[in-house]
Amino acid sequence: MKDPERRRLTRYNLRTRLRFRALGVAADTSEHFTEALNVSRGGFFFASSAPLRVGMRLEVTLRMPVEVSGTMTQELNRTARVTHARSEPFSDGRIGFGAEIEEHADVTRGE
Repeated sequence: MKDPERRRLTRYNLRTRLRFRALGVAADTSEHFTEALNVSRGGFFFASSAPLRVGMRLEVTLRMPVEVSGTMTQELNRTARVTHARSEPFSDGRIGFGAEIEEHADVTRGE
Protein backbone atom coordinates (compact mmCIF):
# COMPACT_ATOMS: atom_id res chain seq x y z
CA MET A 1 0.00 0.00 0.00
CA LYS A 2 1.39 3.38 -1.00
CA ASP A 3 1.64 6.30 1.39
CA PRO A 4 -0.88 9.06 0.72
CA GLU A 5 0.44 12.11 -1.13
CA ARG A 6 1.92 14.54 1.42
CA ARG A 7 2.63 17.47 -0.89
CA ARG A 8 0.56 20.59 -0.41
CA LEU A 9 2.12 22.54 -3.27
CA THR A 10 1.83 21.82 -6.99
CA ARG A 11 4.83 19.92 -8.39
CA TYR A 12 5.93 20.89 -11.93
CA ASN A 13 7.80 18.41 -14.14
CA LEU A 14 10.27 21.02 -15.35
CA ARG A 15 14.04 20.69 -15.55
CA THR A 16 15.93 23.63 -14.17
CA ARG A 17 19.51 24.41 -13.17
CA LEU A 18 20.60 23.49 -9.67
CA ARG A 19 23.85 24.12 -7.81
CA PHE A 20 24.36 22.80 -4.30
CA ARG A 21 26.84 21.95 -1.60
CA ALA A 22 26.33 19.91 1.53
CA LEU A 23 26.41 21.83 4.81
CA GLY A 24 28.20 20.46 7.86
CA VAL A 25 30.18 17.84 5.93
CA ALA A 26 33.90 18.48 6.30
CA ALA A 27 34.80 15.71 3.83
CA ASP A 28 32.89 17.29 0.91
CA THR A 29 32.92 21.08 0.61
CA SER A 30 32.73 21.10 -3.20
CA GLU A 31 29.88 22.56 -5.23
CA HIS A 32 27.83 20.18 -7.35
CA PHE A 33 26.04 21.13 -10.56
CA THR A 34 22.99 19.28 -11.84
CA GLU A 35 19.34 19.86 -12.74
CA ALA A 36 16.22 19.69 -10.66
CA LEU A 37 13.94 17.22 -12.45
CA ASN A 38 10.78 18.63 -10.91
CA VAL A 39 10.10 21.58 -8.65
CA SER A 40 7.49 23.22 -6.47
CA ARG A 41 7.62 26.33 -4.33
CA GLY A 42 8.45 24.11 -1.35
CA GLY A 43 10.93 21.60 -2.75
CA PHE A 44 12.53 19.80 -5.67
CA PHE A 45 13.73 16.41 -6.90
CA PHE A 46 17.19 15.98 -8.44
CA ALA A 47 19.74 13.33 -9.35
CA SER A 48 23.35 13.40 -8.18
CA SER A 49 26.38 11.20 -7.62
CA ALA A 50 27.24 13.22 -4.48
CA PRO A 51 27.27 11.16 -1.25
CA LEU A 52 24.06 12.58 0.25
CA ARG A 53 21.90 11.17 3.03
CA VAL A 54 18.36 11.81 4.19
CA GLY A 55 18.42 14.65 6.73
CA MET A 56 21.47 16.42 5.27
CA ARG A 57 21.21 20.17 4.85
CA LEU A 58 22.16 21.72 1.53
CA GLU A 59 22.95 25.22 0.39
CA VAL A 60 21.27 25.47 -3.01
CA THR A 61 20.94 27.91 -5.88
CA LEU A 62 17.90 26.97 -7.93
CA ARG A 63 16.46 28.62 -11.00
CA MET A 64 12.71 28.78 -10.39
CA PRO A 65 10.76 29.04 -13.69
CA VAL A 66 7.85 31.44 -14.10
CA GLU A 67 5.43 28.48 -14.09
CA VAL A 68 6.41 27.85 -10.47
CA SER A 69 7.06 31.37 -9.18
CA GLY A 70 3.89 32.77 -10.74
CA THR A 71 5.58 36.06 -11.61
CA MET A 72 9.01 35.89 -13.24
CA THR A 73 11.96 33.55 -13.44
CA GLN A 74 13.82 33.68 -10.13
CA GLU A 75 17.22 32.49 -9.05
CA LEU A 76 16.79 31.36 -5.47
CA ASN A 77 19.50 30.96 -2.86
CA ARG A 78 18.11 28.61 -0.23
CA THR A 79 18.85 26.14 2.47
CA ALA A 80 17.15 22.79 1.90
CA ARG A 81 17.05 19.41 3.61
CA VAL A 82 17.21 16.04 1.84
CA THR A 83 13.90 14.34 2.68
CA HIS A 84 14.13 11.12 0.69
CA ALA A 85 16.33 9.11 -1.65
CA ARG A 86 15.21 6.98 -4.57
CA SER A 87 16.02 3.34 -3.87
CA GLU A 88 17.01 2.46 -7.47
CA PRO A 89 19.82 4.42 -9.16
CA PHE A 90 19.33 5.98 -12.59
CA SER A 91 21.00 4.25 -15.55
CA ASP A 92 24.06 6.52 -15.19
CA GLY A 93 24.54 5.54 -11.54
CA ARG A 94 23.24 8.76 -10.00
CA ILE A 95 20.73 8.60 -7.16
CA GLY A 96 17.52 10.63 -7.06
CA PHE A 97 16.91 12.82 -4.01
CA GLY A 98 13.96 14.87 -2.83
CA ALA A 99 14.66 18.06 -0.91
CA GLU A 100 12.47 20.45 1.04
CA ILE A 101 13.28 24.17 0.99
CA GLU A 102 13.85 25.52 4.50
CA GLU A 103 15.13 29.09 4.37
CA HIS A 104 14.42 31.86 1.93
CA ALA A 105 16.74 34.52 0.52
CA ASP A 106 15.77 35.33 -3.07
CA VAL A 107 17.82 36.86 -5.84
CA THR A 108 15.25 37.77 -8.49
CA ARG A 109 16.03 38.17 -12.17
CA GLY A 110 13.31 38.96 -14.67
CA GLU A 111 13.70 37.15 -17.99
